[in-house]
Amino acid sequence: MTSPNLALPLLSAAQAQKHVTVNEALARLDGLVQLSVKDRNLAAPPASPTDGDRYIVASGGTGAWAGWDGDVVLFSGRAWLRLAPQEGWRVWVEDESVLVVRVGGAWLMLEAALNLLKRSPFVEVARSPNGASIELHVEEELLSGLSGASATSTITIPDRAIVLAVSTRTVAAVLGATSYDCGISGDTAKFGGSLGVAVGSTNVGVIGPQAFYAPTPIVLTANGGNFTGGDVRIAIQYLLPTAPAA
Repeated sequence: MTSPNLALPLLSAAQAQKHVTVNEALARLDGLVQLSVKDRNLAAPPASPTDGDRYIVASGGTGAWAGWDGDVVLFSGRAWLRLAPQEGWRVWVEDESVLVVRVGGAWLMLEAALNLLKRSPFVEVARSPNGASIELHVEEELLSGLSGASATSTITIPDRAIVLAVSTRTVAAVLGATSYDCGISGDTAKFGGSLGVAVGSTNVGVIGPQAFYAPTPIVLTANGGNFTGGDVRIAIQYLLPTAPAA
């Protein structure tokens, strides 16, 4: 007999060697309280585990972990104990410094489980039942070794994006020009004009917001002479709607 939630072994009436059952229950409880695992990407047990080590078994478990995919395992008394997770368990993953939650038979990142926004270059902020969504993006590129009358980014504003801003930071002093503009072809100062050439100069070029209907690169244009050196980091900040999947 075991307890219904944590599967702790229970004593039977008139049971002999009660300490064995009690100690197993205490070992499991010690492994489950304030649950933290070392890793969730290993399919085979580590060669030299330490008593008390805990892991989430990756897909394709082998050896002592065979058939335990997705389970929490505890090394105790020179053996691996299987701790079958229940819905809603929360586990800290030490090597990633992330919190995961057991939802629908899978381990999800906390922000996915709770539909929270996460700190990432791309975040889906809303989604319909059929997959239509609104995505929030920030894309960066370092335009280094500036040369000539202008420099064009390899990252682009995507087709159908709604741009909020394009930001810049002068990372290495811009040489040859007295200032520079940030924009696009045909509107060279759209996101800022006469920007600073000194290290640390920044600008947040907020616009409209405005929709774009073709992939559009960012262009830095030199003022007062051609670029002969310098590095500028750019960031494109935009919303991207997507169509329903079905």
